[in-house]
Formats: sequence, C-alpha cells, structure tokens
Amino acid sequence: MSQQMQRIALASRPTGAPVAENFSFESVAMPIAKDGEVLVKLHYMSLDPYMRGRMDDAKSYAAPVAIGGTMEAGAVGEVISSNSPDFQPGDFAFGMFGWASHGCLPANQLQKLDPNHGPLTTALGVLGMPGFTGWHGLNTYGKPKAGETLVVAAATGPVGSMVGQLAKQAGLRTVGIAGGADKCALATAKFGFDICLDHRAYADANSLRKDLAVACPDGIDIYFENVAGKVLEAVIPLMNPHGRIPVCGMISWYGGAQGADATLTAPMIWRNILVKFLSVNGFIIMNHFDQYPEFLKQVGPMVAKGEVQYIEDIAEGLENAPAAFMAMLKGGNMGKQIVKLI
Repeated sequence: MSQQMQRIALASRPTGAPVAENFSFESVAMPIAKDGEVLVKLHYMSLDPYMRGRMDDAKSYAAPVAIGGTMEAGAVGEVISSNSPDFQPGDFAFGMFGWASHGCLPANQLQKLDPNHGPLTTALGVLGMPGFTGWHGLNTYGKPKAGETLVVAAATGPVGSMVGQLAKQAGLRTVGIAGGADKCALATAKFGFDICLDHRAYADANSLRKDLAVACPDGIDIYFENVAGKVLEAVIPLMNPHGRIPVCGMISWYGGAQGADATLTAPMIWRNILVKFLSVNGFIIMNHFDQYPEFLKQVGPMVAKGEVQYIEDIAEGLENAPAAFMAMLKGGNMGKQIVKLI
C-alpha cells in the first residue's frame, strides 16, 4: 500500500466564480484506520453546486472548508483496511471523503454499497443525494396532483431530471428549463418533459416569461427552485393560487457576482407570495436522511427497470476536478457531474 495519497485542498477563497488558483493539488500522508474507522480507496467522487458555498467563509447551514482543508465531497470506493466489524476489505462504501484518492472515516458515517444493485456511480447521483433531493422536495413540499403543471430548471441535471420524471409519472404537465438546445432536446427525448425552454435564448426574464406562459397555458402549480435568477423572475408572476415552491438551491446566485445583477425585488416576490397564497419551503436534504431508505425502496426498482432515466458526465482524474467543477457551475456538464479517480 502506498504511504501517500492525493487530495485537492482549498488554497484561497474565491471572489465570485472560482478560479484554478483557489485549489491546490497535494500529496499527503496516507491515513491509518483507528478503532471503529474504515480506510477506503476511492473510485469516484461527486461534484455538486453546494460545494461553491463551502468555499466561502460565511455563516450557513454547514461550516465552510478551512483554508488548507480538503474540499468536501461524497465519494464511493473499495475498503482496503477496516477496524470495524461492519466493514471488511473488499466491501464498497459511500461517505463524505472529500476531493481525494483515499478517505478514512468512522464506520457509522458510511453507507455500505452492493455493486450488484447497479453501478457504483448511481450512489452519487440518481440514487444518491441529488436524486433523493428531487424525490423529497417534490413529494414533501411540491405535493403533486395529476393535471397540474410543474416547472423545473436545470432539467437535465440529476435533481431536475428526477423531479421531472416523477412528476410526469404522477400525471402532471412537465416544463423544463435548461441551458442550450442540446440539453432541451435531451430533456424531452430522454426524460419525458412535455416541453423544455432554453434560458440562454432569452435576453431577460420578461422575454422568457412570454414563452413560459405559452408553455404553461393553465399557469404554474409547482416551481421546483434550484437556480433562481432570471428563471425565478420569469416564473413568479405565472404561479397559480396555492402554488408550491420547494427551494433546494439557487445556483445562478452562488458567488455573489451574479446576484449583483439581479433585478428581482423583494416586494415583487413577497406580494406574489401573499396574494397567491404560495407555499415556499426551503430545505437542506442532509436534514432528511431518515427518509433515505424509503427513497431507495421506491426509486431503486424504478431505476433498475429503466423507468427512471439518468445521465452521468464523468471527468477523468482527481487533478481535473477543479476544471470540471468550474465548468459545472456555468452549466458545462450534461447530467450528473462525477470524477473518476482510478
């Protein structure tokens, strides 16, 4: 076993969009599993928009990554050393190991995986945190009803595509919003959206709203919020009375620079919430993992049967994680962004 491992640390805090200089590729000593701990050789790691928030030294629902600390990420890999009776060498596990080639965590912080149930990568996407986010937010806060209309942006991403497919199966009209004609075509052909609008084709929220109104002739009952910005501006006036807005992210405003250009105003938002009796629910999925087994029970068989489709965008090599992450924040990925480590 090599006595060294590789990791990517936070070298400096970004101002606005991250740049390559914010990351540092390092070789460090291999950890040794202590009592109750498990050492894992990582095969794949996840890249997700929430990681941008962890790079800021700002009060939030989770502590920021320290300067010099390993960037945070969920990852999957093979157990190579265990001091826990719950794991044996050769087992596969998921955990919050970070941007690294290896990881060592207490066994009670890991999820054992069965590679016979599907590719390991699904634990990072369609059957992992993103898919679970879509399932939980839609069912718990969206409360879909047959005949209603749902709108979700980032429609080909792991959250948006889960939301759209589950809503379609529940009998809703599903309207996706994505960045680029290729993604819009994918949203309808692979994920079954009734229509998908390319937000990059519209100069502002008003022009997007005009076509969105045509796509949603009966108004919008559920807006699954994960991007904010121009899309939120376009959607809010089209919401129906008693509409629901689950809020799991706002990627277009991450980093602050994009938000500075936003024209959406608090009076506009709050007036629509008031006069249309809207229900707006923010949620952080890490607070709801008691429901994860039920998610797997319901959605796992659907994925196995092909009833829920997914796409993975896999970058090669830990050293390429920063570039893949920066591209993802600008919509450069197609599907769930993953980094292959071996």
